[in-house]
Amino acid sequence: MEQSCGSSSRLRFLLAVLLFELVSAAAAAAITRDDFPEGFVFGAGSSAYQVEGAWAEDGKKPSIWDTYTHQGYAFDHATADVAADQYHKYKAYVRLMHEMGLDAYRFSISWSRLIPDGRGAVNPKGLEYYNNLIDELLKHGIQPHTTIYHFDLPQALQDEYNGLLSPRVIEDFTSFADVCFRSFGDRVKQWTTVNEPNIEPLGGYDMGYLPPRRCSSPFGFPGITCAEGNSTTEPYVVAHHLLLAHASMVSLYRRKYQAVQGGRIGITLLAWWYEPATTKPEDVAAAERMNDFTLGWFLHPLVYGDYPPVMKRNARSKLPALTAKESARVRGSFDFVGINQYGAIYVADDPSQLKRELRDYSADEATKYITQPFESSRHQLGQEFKQSGLGLRNHDAPWALRKLLEPLQTKYANPPVVIYENGAGHEPDPSGGLLYDDEFRSHFLQVYIEAALQSIRNGSDVGGYFVWSFMDVFEYIFAYQFQFGLIGVDYGAEGRTRYARSSARWYAGFLHGGELRTVAPDGSRASS
Repeated sequence: MEQSCGSSSRLRFLLAVLLFELVSAAAAAAITRDDFPEGFVFGAGSSAYQVEGAWAEDGKKPSIWDTYTHQGYAFDHATADVAADQYHKYKAYVRLMHEMGLDAYRFSISWSRLIPDGRGAVNPKGLEYYNNLIDELLKHGIQPHTTIYHFDLPQALQDEYNGLLSPRVIEDFTSFADVCFRSFGDRVKQWTTVNEPNIEPLGGYDMGYLPPRRCSSPFGFPGITCAEGNSTTEPYVVAHHLLLAHASMVSLYRRKYQAVQGGRIGITLLAWWYEPATTKPEDVAAAERMNDFTLGWFLHPLVYGDYPPVMKRNARSKLPALTAKESARVRGSFDFVGINQYGAIYVADDPSQLKRELRDYSADEATKYITQPFESSRHQLGQEFKQSGLGLRNHDAPWALRKLLEPLQTKYANPPVVIYENGAGHEPDPSGGLLYDDEFRSHFLQVYIEAALQSIRNGSDVGGYFVWSFMDVFEYIFAYQFQFGLIGVDYGAEGRTRYARSSARWYAGFLHGGELRTVAPDGSRASS
């Protein structure tokens, strides 16, 4: 009798679980874009160096990325000299965006195309190109969301005064932004000053695997030997200058343009979520410390006017101090915060790092990575990473987005947020075949869109979601060996043939009013 009752209880429990899953699946399927707040923007994005091509045409001069790739340092010795050729094919790409139903397209301005020497004369052809692109977007009902700086510093400024290492760059950033606001601000209403200023100082000035390839022994990425640099101090100096440049650009916009043009201005940060590898208090503290060192590096001064206390404690005098005047200018210098979110990274405490006499930024974090970026978004540690037929790809972790948005509410005064990058990458077929069926990408986007809606319902002020990327691009770390595009690009074809993947068709259906995903009679979820 007792055994019978136990079996009956287990059966009721299993039926309850099944019912919950069916109800959850039905609820997810019922989600449409109409469930999002009025004015919520769905889009997709790219950046200038990654898609434009035409690297030396019509008066454009080199950026530090042109120099870096031409010296053979990029993955597979690739360059973006042609890339997706958006410079010549922008009308065709905008037509595809319109057909897909995008509300907005996120793109960046190439500094060395618009102002080839970094300061001084404006290039008429560069001005013409961006005016044409913006006008074409607006003609098709697509909002331009424009990033002023996306990693591609003019080589001229790097040669003249070491670029981001010099405070002189702040004035040049501000002058560049002035040209952008003056030339395009009558039509561009969403400005981002700087993309991921919390990652460029690390790749370029601590580990040295990105331009301008500065680092110092014993630091630096394995196998990288830098000719010059100081990994212990330069990342903090560069980030400080980027923060002050951002604040200066915002101050200019608010003082001179915002009242007339009616736009908004913000900054975009890379926002991995750092999850403790165990429930030990020291690992929980390590994860919180990592979130302070990455997201808080910029958000804390933007909200409170100073760097996070843990960074000041661990980095000490290496971390530049904000003067009272700088603090006042930085604090509140945003109308929104853009976040680029790809998943979670598991970390553990490593206090031994702080005992080292010579420390770089990574040692100041005093943590140990248990998983790596694009390896760590799995739901559980130890889950198989490689998947048959797909190779390297980032796994979905929508819980990471929800967890990320919670401290933005509680710790950083719930700022308006735009999710400017979120997407799933895959390795190309080694045989050269084109990937049309990317159901995994559709699923990835669906669960993140659903997570964004859940966060909104929980009080987060999220106003937009952008897929990275609209088309396959030259990826800064992976070149052409890791692709994120809704629209595939055949980089083996001279004409850069474009083709729509199944994820593009799914996204178009959703943007035109379709349900987030369908549910089969057996309760399973289908993506497209």
